[in-house]
Amino acid sequence: MSCPHISGVAALLKAAHPTWSPSAIKSALMTTAYVSDNTNSPLQDAAGGALSNPWAHGSGHVDPQKALSPGLVYDISADEYVAFLCSLDYTIEHVQAIVKRPNITCSRKFNNPGNLNYPSFSVVFTNNRVVRYTRELTNVGAAGSIYEVAVTGPQAVQVTVKPSKLVFKNVGDKLRYTVTFVARKGASLTGRSEFGAIVWRNAQHQVRSPVAFSWTQL
Repeated sequence: MSCPHISGVAALLKAAHPTWSPSAIKSALMTTAYVSDNTNSPLQDAAGGALSNPWAHGSGHVDPQKALSPGLVYDISADEYVAFLCSLDYTIEHVQAIVKRPNITCSRKFNNPGNLNYPSFSVVFTNNRVVRYTRELTNVGAAGSIYEVAVTGPQAVQVTVKPSKLVFKNVGDKLRYTVTFVARKGASLTGRSEFGAIVWRNAQHQVRSPVAFSWTQL
């Protein structure tokens, strides 16, 4: 049932904000979703009753009212999605078939697919203890909005966001930030997954991005 529900809410947002891109609408749905129930307890997985996590609930349960006014959005252009596909090492023929553009050459790629301007983060530690991503936020709220960042994550990871404050002078302004994830020495978590969040917040809005951490060895 998630598909028709989300499709309906997406149509609601498009009617309210006709100029928003599909990525902006998706961002609004994701970053305003909630992860606590009406007793302020963590969401539970209906399959077994255990506490849920982003592998089960993604960004959380959609909140249509909050999604109408998310404050900030992570926007992505079609060309950025093409660069993302090219960075996944698909063949040119595969990318051309997917995007239906015969002139694609994959001249532009991300140095890491995780740098797609997506409203969530996947952090995989292999032999490298440091993972760094950059994101860009667009102000769809009031002019003069100021946001400060709050971070949650496992003890085994140090998370640093720069800058830690974003000041949007005008509606439509775009500002970037960089987040650095450092796996602490001595943490032996191979094969495990942990979770956290990066939240840009002010008195009116909470723009939340879930973060999934995993450790593997090559």
